[in-house]
Amino acid sequence: MKEAIGTGPTVEEAKEAACKKLGVESYEAEFEILEMPTRKTFGLFGGSPAKVRVYIEDDPAEAAARYLKNVLSRMGVSGADVSVRKEEGGALLTLSGSDIGFVIGHRGETLDALQYLAGLVANHKGGPYYRVALDIGHYREKRRRTLESLGRKMAEKSLRTGRNVSLEPMNPYERRIIHTSVQTVAGAKSWSEGEDLRRHVVIGPVAGERRRPSRAGNRYPS
Repeated sequence: MKEAIGTGPTVEEAKEAACKKLGVESYEAEFEILEMPTRKTFGLFGGSPAKVRVYIEDDPAEAAARYLKNVLSRMGVSGADVSVRKEEGGALLTLSGSDIGFVIGHRGETLDALQYLAGLVANHKGGPYYRVALDIGHYREKRRRTLESLGRKMAEKSLRTGRNVSLEPMNPYERRIIHTSVQTVAGAKSWSEGEDLRRHVVIGPVAGERRRPSRAGNRYPS
């Protein structure tokens, strides 16, 4: 929450002074009268100005952006910028700055962790879920294309070999990309196995795995 206190001969003037400190128009903020103005006795003694508190409730995206700037500063990233693009039901936050690529982490793990924390900040007041997506240098788009290609290649491999193919553990978002990609390959299917951090995608033929031939000749075991 942003707030400022202003004083003035009247409530309106005190309100305008506080809004000026925040750099907002009066209609953009809420206000609370802390003290009403009092007149001087006989026009000479006492008297006090009006005092008004003006405040702005945190926008979820802006709150998340401020949090990220603070975290990046503690990580030793100075001068990082967080741009906000609001979308329906959420926002896309994009990080930029010099030497900021390491924030992505191994296969986006650090970026995913920061995105999760930023989402908690944006939703700390409850209400409808506010989705926060975090990106650096179009990493998400590049990763999506890589996963789509991987899904198709592994689907084709499973059809060629007649065997199921297990991929490395992925987060729910990346697993969905793989599942969608596999659906474009006729005759292939995919599903998820494992629990928690070990949950991964398995790709295989719709008809099921082909049985392996027995070691004694090329006949299949009964």
